[in-house]
Amino acid sequence: MAPRKNFRNQAKKEVKPAAVVNKNGVKVEASVAASGGGFSGTKIFTWFMVLALLGVWSSVAVVWFDLVDYDNVIERAKEFRFNFSEVLQGKLSAYDADGDGDFDVEDAKVLLGLKERPVSVLLREAKEESAVKEPVDGSQNTDVESEIQAAVPLPPISDDFIPDDSRDEATHPYEDENNAIDMKGELVEKAQPQQTLEESKQYKNQPGSPETKETEAESVPEPEADVEPEVESVPELEAEFVPELKENAEDQPKDKLKEKAKKKKPKLLNKFEKTIKTEIDAAEKLRKKGKVEEAVRAFETLVLQYPQSPRCRYGKALAEDGLAEKMLSNDMLQKAIGTYKEASELPNATPDLIKATLKKRAERQQFLGRMRGALATLEKLVQIFPEDMALKNDLGVAHLLIGDNNSAKRVYEEVLATAPSDGFAKVHYGFILKSENKIAESIPFLRDGLESGDPGTDDGRFYFHLGDALQRMGDDSAYKWYERGHQRGHFASVWQRSLYNVDGLKAQPWWTPKDTGYMDLVKTLERNWRIIRDEAQSVMDKTTGLFVPEEENLREKGEWGQFTLWQQGKKAGESCRSVPKTCGLLERYPEATGCKRGQIKFSVMQPGTHVWPHTGPTNCRLRMHLGLVIPKTGCKIRCTNDTRAWEEGKVLIFDDSFEHEVWQDADSYRLIFIVDVWHPELTQYQRQTLSPI
Repeated sequence: MAPRKNFRNQAKKEVKPAAVVNKNGVKVEASVAASGGGFSGTKIFTWFMVLALLGVWSSVAVVWFDLVDYDNVIERAKEFRFNFSEVLQGKLSAYDADGDGDFDVEDAKVLLGLKERPVSVLLREAKEESAVKEPVDGSQNTDVESEIQAAVPLPPISDDFIPDDSRDEATHPYEDENNAIDMKGELVEKAQPQQTLEESKQYKNQPGSPETKETEAESVPEPEADVEPEVESVPELEAEFVPELKENAEDQPKDKLKEKAKKKKPKLLNKFEKTIKTEIDAAEKLRKKGKVEEAVRAFETLVLQYPQSPRCRYGKALAEDGLAEKMLSNDMLQKAIGTYKEASELPNATPDLIKATLKKRAERQQFLGRMRGALATLEKLVQIFPEDMALKNDLGVAHLLIGDNNSAKRVYEEVLATAPSDGFAKVHYGFILKSENKIAESIPFLRDGLESGDPGTDDGRFYFHLGDALQRMGDDSAYKWYERGHQRGHFASVWQRSLYNVDGLKAQPWWTPKDTGYMDLVKTLERNWRIIRDEAQSVMDKTTGLFVPEEENLREKGEWGQFTLWQQGKKAGESCRSVPKTCGLLERYPEATGCKRGQIKFSVMQPGTHVWPHTGPTNCRLRMHLGLVIPKTGCKIRCTNDTRAWEEGKVLIFDDSFEHEVWQDADSYRLIFIVDVWHPELTQYQRQTLSPI
């Protein structure tokens, strides 16, 4: 501090030196005379040092008193291309962040994040950038339109983003019917997350929504919401185009590829909106850059200026949609859904904008579980655009989502009558036929649909059901399709064909108790097997109706029933009151009673029963079979290519996500106790957050 004080005092006490006469007879200051006149090198150096010292001590003061957040300034300077050479040239107006024409304290606040930039400035800047790249013919922004051609699904949902459900549509697409084919484990297993017991009787194994990696959270229904009678809209359900397998690449229809390449951009602007296209594009540019909050404000400004503009309203809906995604907010998404509807109902909306808006709205409704509202929207869209087969295909899926197979079947029959080569309609029609147990009839539709390579056909369920149908017809080409499904990433292997999986878990068909780490549970079951057997036999009387027949179309022949004690981690109280000792034994084993992706149940199989080869829905569980009443011969189970037999009082453990098959050719019934447990490598967090199956 002393040098600064001395420097300041010296400046205050400076005395003007006496003038002298130079050689030309002119009076000059002594200091000038000493230097020979003008600015000598010494004086320049002196002033340089003065300025340098001022800068140094100013910097020290700023740092010492923490006057400026330097990291923030540097980052903001980078963001706004702050260039020191421009500062020296006096170009601070280039950093006029608040739009008042100069660089001042208010601009610094903006740069430091203490104040938001005015919407007018944001629009102006975006407009200027757009003007450089914008075609002079007034054609629409290609980047914007490419997103509107098809509804784009949201990314994986975080654990705190809970899909809403206004009615009975909380089921995961597609719901189950009594005659649906199961692609799961033994005995009435619900392959769809968040599916209730009642809904399990509807339509299973939905082909339209592949979910093979588990990042989902449990779904919680939302309070009753209104269903607009005038129709809401269903999403663009077509998936991205995926080329056919390499060996069939040459079979890809060339005319379809050409048709895709020639697909026209949608015309979203009406005549008036073309005159404000630059303003719309400026706001749209903010949205596409991920600045969704600013985009929402920009579009709100445009909507206030041009309240009758469908495109401005549509842009606002898209921005709100993006903000909902960023905030993980159902409320904001609901607001976007309402804005989509407003945009579609404004006068002078172009047909392409109506279609894009309603499809987008329906997609979001489906995301929130509002299946019936989405169905109504698709019905309206099909009315408006009766020649659009893609909309009819989506309408068929919407019927499947609410378990209405018959209506879906009629829709796909209409599509195939008009477009007999439509691959999307074929795989879904084949899927429905198989759910009706029309196995042979389903095969050509499933096979031709998959070979078409059409968008929406590359789904693990179609590979699964085609292979399953071929197996039931005794056709070994089933494994060729399983292999293709594996190559496409739908199955972990040809043998392990579950669809709801967590990556990285140990995968082997048969396990020992030591492998699982559940030795205590196994010992408890084996020590008490007679108690468990006696309670099971006490509830086997057919007149009680406690043993429910298997209804998943897994049997080729015979009788197979079950009596469930725990389902999806929830205790069946009435059932446990009938077998209190058995349930009491299990209460202290949360790896079993808390397994939300499994069941605990008795299974009885009568002589002459054969269960088709099948797989369970998930790799997240292991299945224990405790032998209770086992005939001496004739009963066996195959998992992959390893066949084993049960023993009374002993536990068999296998991973039912691998293909397995059962035969009961004995002279009397076979009774076992099935206990599903979490895969031992799942973390506690995963066990808590994985959705039920």
